[in-house]
Formats: sequence, structure tokens, C-alpha cells
Amino acid sequence: MPLPKEHICTSEDYWNLPEGQRAELIDGHFYDMAPPNRIHQKLISELHYRILNHIKLNKGSCEVYPAPFAVNLHADDKTYVEPDISVICDKNKLTDRGCKGAPDFIIEIVSPGSRKMDYSTKNALYSDAGVREYWIVDPLKERTTIYRYEEDVAPTIIPFDQPVQVGIYTDFSINISELLK
Repeated sequence: MPLPKEHICTSEDYWNLPEGQRAELIDGHFYDMAPPNRIHQKLISELHYRILNHIKLNKGSCEVYPAPFAVNLHADDKTYVEPDISVICDKNKLTDRGCKGAPDFIIEIVSPGSRKMDYSTKNALYSDAGVREYWIVDPLKERTTIYRYEEDVAPTIIPFDQPVQVGIYTDFSINISELLK
């Protein structure tokens, strides 16, 4: 007797999720996303504002998008994630549905239910996809873990009260504790 085949979900399943349901599609499997709390949303808003403001003041060409924003990391049919913040510098990757390919810079805000996903699964996923820089902002531990995959695979860990240099820009840093005031 043959074994039952595992159902692999695709972009069609992703784009046909019921209204209001948020999930990420990773290697053909759905992962539900819990609603974010207030601190999570405050950090997304402030980070988006600071990054967007820096890009505009410097007449930069990158674009920044807060979640929900679909990122088709490998430009394939089975992996769609929704990073909390995505910065894309190659406008050819932007479509009406989001980003097709790896953003240059991704930020995830850790929630109690996303800890393993952000630190492990997404770290490997983003590294393999060609993301240049990945921040994990952890309100519970009050620290930011930074991966700059082009430089080193080892992370740098910065407490919230110290400025974090944005690696894709030479003249821009963010102090996370100031965003929470």
C-alpha cells in the first residue's frame, strides 16, 4: 500500500487564504501568524518611519515596506514570508503583489510565539536567499541581534540602549530604546 502523499501548498494557496487570515508559506507549508501586540506595532511603526525618513532625506533609491508585505524570497512557488520591515534596493524585484526575490535588509520583531521562527528558521531562510542584513529585535530580552551575511555568519548582539549601525547605509544608526519612549 503506497504512503499518502504530503500536501505541498503553493502561491495559489497563499493568495487564496481567507480574508483576514495571515500566514507565511515556507517550503510549501503554512505557518499561522498571531496578531501582534502594541509594543510590536510601535516598533514596526517607528522603524519604518526612521528608515523611510533616512532614505528620503538622502534621496535614496531603496524602498521600505512594513508588514503585511509579501516577500517571495526565492522567486519560486512555495515560500512567501511577511517580514515586519523589508527594505528593497532593486526595484526590479517589486511587483504589485510585493517583492520577488530577497530584500536587502529585513527586520523581524520577536513575539512570544515567533521566537523559534525568527531566530532559527527565518535566519537560515534569509541567509540562503541572499538577504544582506537581518535584524532580530527582541523586546523581551531588550536586544537586537544583527546578521550581516556578506561579512560574517556570526551575529552581533546590541542592547536596546546602544545605537545599531544600519549596515546597508554608512551614515545611519538607530537606538531601539529611543523608539519605545
